[in-house]
Amino acid sequence: MIRQDPLDRIMRFMLTLSGILPEASCVLFWRMYMVVSITFGQYGIYLYIIKRINTVTLWDLMECLSFALAHSKVIFKCLMFWFNQQKFLKILAMMKEDWNDCAHDDVSLKETTRKVKTYDRIARVILILHTLSIIGFSSGVFFANDDITNNVTEVHFNTKIDFPFEINTQRTYKLILVIESLVLFTFSWSTGTVNCMLLILIMHIAGQINIVRRWLTEIAFSENTGKDKSISITMTKIIQKHKKIIRFSKKIQSLYMHIALVQFLLNTIMICAIAFLVVTAVGSPDAVKQIVKCFFFYVTTNLEAYIFCFAGEYLKNKSREIGIAAYSTAWYNMKSKDSRVLLFIILRSQKELTLTAGNMMELSLQSFTSIMNISGSYLSVLLAMR
Repeated sequence: MIRQDPLDRIMRFMLTLSGILPEASCVLFWRMYMVVSITFGQYGIYLYIIKRINTVTLWDLMECLSFALAHSKVIFKCLMFWFNQQKFLKILAMMKEDWNDCAHDDVSLKETTRKVKTYDRIARVILILHTLSIIGFSSGVFFANDDITNNVTEVHFNTKIDFPFEINTQRTYKLILVIESLVLFTFSWSTGTVNCMLLILIMHIAGQINIVRRWLTEIAFSENTGKDKSISITMTKIIQKHKKIIRFSKKIQSLYMHIALVQFLLNTIMICAIAFLVVTAVGSPDAVKQIVKCFFFYVTTNLEAYIFCFAGEYLKNKSREIGIAAYSTAWYNMKSKDSRVLLFIILRSQKELTLTAGNMMELSLQSFTSIMNISGSYLSVLLAMR
C-alpha cells in the first residue's frame, strides 16, 4: 500500500522550515525568519569587508563572496516558491491524484511505489550532505575555542562576518556561535530541500512515463488476443496520462526556470571561489583545517548544479521513451483508428520535455560541463592574480 501524501515527514518539515509549505500554521513566522536572518547575514558580511577594506586579502574576499552568493541563492529560491505557492500546491495535488489513480492498477502501483522509495533515499542523502557541509565549515571555530577575554585581535565566527555591537564576554560569543550555526543549518537545508523537490518531481514524471510504456506493451498483447475493447480502453488511458505528463512537466518548468537561471549564474562564480579557497589552502600551515572547512561546501555547490542539469537531461531522455515504446508496438498491424492514435502519440513524443534556465538555455549534462569549464577559466585568472 502506497502512502497517501507525496511528501514524507522529513520533506514536509524541511519545506515548513523554509516557509514553502503554505498549509503549515507557522509559515509566516518561518518566512519572516528567513528574510530577517539572511538580510542580517548579508549586512554582517559587507560590514566585515568595509571595516577591513585596506587589509582584506583575496582569500577573505573569495570566502565572503561565496557566502554572500549562497545567502542570495537561498532567499531567491524561497521567494520563487513563496510567490508561486498556488502553482506548487497544484503540482502536489496532481501528484496526489496520480497516486490515487494507481491504487486501481497493479502496474501503476508497483511503479509508483518503486519511485517513492528511490526519491526518499535521494532526498535523505542530499540533506545529509548539506548538513555535513555546515558541520565541516563550523567545526574549526568550535574546536579553536577562542577566548575573547584574552585581548584577541579578531573574533572568529563560522563565516567572515562582523556585528554592529561589541562582543566582550565569552558567554555572548558562544551564544552567537550557536545561533549562527543554527541559521547556517537552516539556510543549507532550505536550498537542499528545493533541490530535493526538483528531483522528486522529475522522478514522479519518470514513474508516470514508465506506466505509459507498460500500457503500450499491453496494447500489443491485447491485439494478439483480439480484445478490441481492451485496446480502446488502454488507448484512452494512455492519451490522458500522456497529456497529464506534459502538463505536469510544463508546471515544473514554470516553477523552476528562474531558479535554474539564477543558480546557473551564481554557482558558476561560487564553484570558482570555493575552488580557489581549496587550491590556495594546499601547502599552507593550516591546510588541513581550511580544506576540511571548504570540502563539503564545494561538494554541495557542485552537486546543486549537477542536480539541475541531471534533472533536465533525465527528463529529456525519459520523454523520448514514450515515442520509442509506441513505435515498438505492432501499430502497422492494428486497425486504422487505433494506429492513427498511436501515430499521434509518436509524433507528440518527438517534441521532448525539457527544463530550461530562464527559457534561455536547456538544462543538460552538457550545461554542467559548461559550468565547470567557465569556473575553471575564472579560477585560472584568480590564481594568476594571487
